[in-house]
Amino acid sequence: MFPSILIIDDEESILRSLSGILSDEGFEILTATNGYEGLKRLEVESPDLVLLDIWMPGIDGIETLKEIKKNHPTTQVIMVTGHGTIETAVNATKIGAYDFIEKPISIDKVIVAINNALNFHRLEEENRYLRKKTIEKNALNGSSAPIQELKKQISIAAPTDARVLICGENGTGKELVAKMVHQFSSRSAQPFIDISCASISEAAIESELLGHEKGAFTGATARKKGRLELANGGTLFFDEIGDLGLKAQATLLRILEENRFRRLGGGRDITVDVRIIASTNKDLPREIREGRFREDLYFRLNVVPIVVPPLREHAEDIPELVSAFLARLAQKNRVVPKKLTPPALEALARYPWPGNVRELKNLVERLDITIPSETIDIVDIPPPYNPKSQGLKASEFELFSIDRLKDARKAFEEAFIRHKLAQNNNSLSKTARRIGVDKEYIKQIIEKSEKRISIHP
Repeated sequence: MFPSILIIDDEESILRSLSGILSDEGFEILTATNGYEGLKRLEVESPDLVLLDIWMPGIDGIETLKEIKKNHPTTQVIMVTGHGTIETAVNATKIGAYDFIEKPISIDKVIVAINNALNFHRLEEENRYLRKKTIEKNALNGSSAPIQELKKQISIAAPTDARVLICGENGTGKELVAKMVHQFSSRSAQPFIDISCASISEAAIESELLGHEKGAFTGATARKKGRLELANGGTLFFDEIGDLGLKAQATLLRILEENRFRRLGGGRDITVDVRIIASTNKDLPREIREGRFREDLYFRLNVVPIVVPPLREHAEDIPELVSAFLARLAQKNRVVPKKLTPPALEALARYPWPGNVRELKNLVERLDITIPSETIDIVDIPPPYNPKSQGLKASEFELFSIDRLKDARKAFEEAFIRHKLAQNNNSLSKTARRIGVDKEYIKQIIEKSEKRISIHP
């Protein structure tokens, strides 16, 4: 499919000559003799590019350009004029024109400008697509009240340049939240650089953060930019900042106060424009009281606090999370997504998830690999996620999920009897003697149960 170009010019000779030459170059040509007609054709035909004359009767080129950019902001426009001035060119560029060509028209210049504008448009489309895919990849899945509140917090914090401190247990998705804050900020087109405070040693953290000059220390064989420089204009994310040593905390505090630093071994101050986002799974006020975290740094970082809830507090999102994980795995492997049955999902919803969403994601990937069928049932769910796979109806986590003591006692009693029956080959008499009750009592418990067991006399 050939790119289409709309030429808007009140001179018939210009329309004829440009139409003929550009048609020969392989472009599909549309024409209009004034701004009103051009805007109507643009609405109907949606061309890839517009060649727009500035001086026309009625609505002139500048006003037409304003309407184009208002209603079709991604359409590339090249302005053409026989009375060009620097002021006019600057004005047109500010409004959104890609380029500016003067009459008499050089065909070579026109073709170069058109190809450049179309290439730029293609790159913009690719960037929009990639950004959309990145946003989809990093989107928070879930419709529960805690997740809706979390999304609200992100939407409030993202458009600002304020520092953000994200708190939450391991595996809750703190890095995902940090990426969302960046993606919905004015810095989204700039770098998102992370630094893992837990995995970098105290000795190496300053070099990673500030960078170093050649010869700054043993092994520094070349100049290296630090994470601060790499993040200039964008966002620097300190993952698990509670693990940052006191010396590095002092360095970071100084940078936050002065907005400048020096590479290790360097003599020149470097100024950066970086938004700081930090995360922690620690109780920082407690760390402050015990002398492991600087209070002044805490107040610098905790401008906008965001708390990520543990999975056990929004277990109703598990079906949606599982579906999203399976869809991504299927897309990666180019297969039909697998599904979990309602009983399987119910078992997962009862589990307390100490590893949070990360643990759930790992389990789903494990099931996707190890279960060959397209449907994953409760019998496929391994312990400790499925209590029935352990031969018990009420596992420890199921018992603690029961609110009333009376109900918990009943659940334990039934589980205990079933377990003992299994140990005694389902012999009612033998089990009754072992646990010290009448066998009629065991019969009553079993008859009330939903599960059917073959019992030998």
